[in-house]
Amino acid sequence: MTLGPRGDACEPVRRHLAEAGAAGNIISQEALCATTIVPKTEVNMRRVKLDRIDLKILRDLQDEGRITNVALAKRAGISAPPCLRRVRALEEAGFIRGYNADLDGERIGYEVTFYALVGLDNQSEAVLTAFERAMTELPEVRECHMARGPHDFVLKIVAHNTAHENELTTRLTTAPHVATVQTIQVIRTAKWQPGIPIDPDKAEAGP
Repeated sequence: MTLGPRGDACEPVRRHLAEAGAAGNIISQEALCATTIVPKTEVNMRRVKLDRIDLKILRDLQDEGRITNVALAKRAGISAPPCLRRVRALEEAGFIRGYNADLDGERIGYEVTFYALVGLDNQSEAVLTAFERAMTELPEVRECHMARGPHDFVLKIVAHNTAHENELTTRLTTAPHVATVQTIQVIRTAKWQPGIPIDPDKAEAGP
């Protein structure tokens, strides 16, 4: 990326800092800009002390991704233009990773959700990485987490029916270096709330 003398790619962040007030965000413009122009694939997002308005915006976008900018600004207590600039700055800084539709899996034909606890016979980095790569290639595996404890990985998997679940389980048990697979089928879900809890009133407390 080629930048002008003033670092044009950071201009939304500078505007955000000007609106939020530099005294309330203990971070220099140069430091915050550095987090926006480095590729997000790297570990580059420094800890930024978000203000109360930022947290309100993040909370409301997480709860209602299709909210209009006008409605979002009203809830945050600011006008629409600075609200949009704040959203863009939060996106560029990596706090907002994307926006997704919440689909009803059962209506689309995925009637079974189950978790698989997987143990490998080798915990070398090459084996762990190969297993992770294999799981990313299975569309039915919706989540893959390396875990501490008696199991190496926890997977969240969706299937059309029990027969499909058995097929996927067999694929897991026969995968290279897989030693154990324990499956747990979901009967019903009492709570499903993706994301993280956000309390704008705790903005001043910091991490």
